[in-house]
Amino acid sequence: MNEPIIRPIEKKDNPKIAEMIRAVLVEFDVPKTGTVFEDAALDCMFETYNNPKATYFVVEENGQLIGGAGVAQLDNYEGNVCELQKMYYLPITRGRGIGSNMMETCLQKAKEFGYEACYLETMPYMKAAQKLYTRSGFEYIDGPMGNTGHFSCPVHMLKKL
Repeated sequence: MNEPIIRPIEKKDNPKIAEMIRAVLVEFDVPKTGTVFEDAALDCMFETYNNPKATYFVVEENGQLIGGAGVAQLDNYEGNVCELQKMYYLPITRGRGIGSNMMETCLQKAKEFGYEACYLETMPYMKAAQKLYTRSGFEYIDGPMGNTGHFSCPVHMLKKL
């Protein structure tokens, strides 16, 4: 069994990461509207994050994609703020410290890009994810920033970089 590897997404990963993210969304019974489930970007993740000041990382273990996360400019927001995006993990990934390593990787890249803060949106019942976010320095804020189109995600958090 090989150690999990965090690496930048490659074009060949597109179908596998889309399938993995949708499986996690179904597992958590996330609404299909107003969430990442209906994002057009889900099927072309490599192309979506192949932009200045954007990146997406996948976690690969034994040839299988078991998680991923990325950062990009916060949509429809005037300011130097990125969004932590599409951070999802299969059940076999959870509780192993991989999420913490991925968070560190993403936040370091956000700092390298020169962002001043990182924003995220999540679901109220994703408690394990929220614990990771608070341990990483994110704080709850009263409402959304920008307009991501994810109107079904009522939990908003922000971290100064």
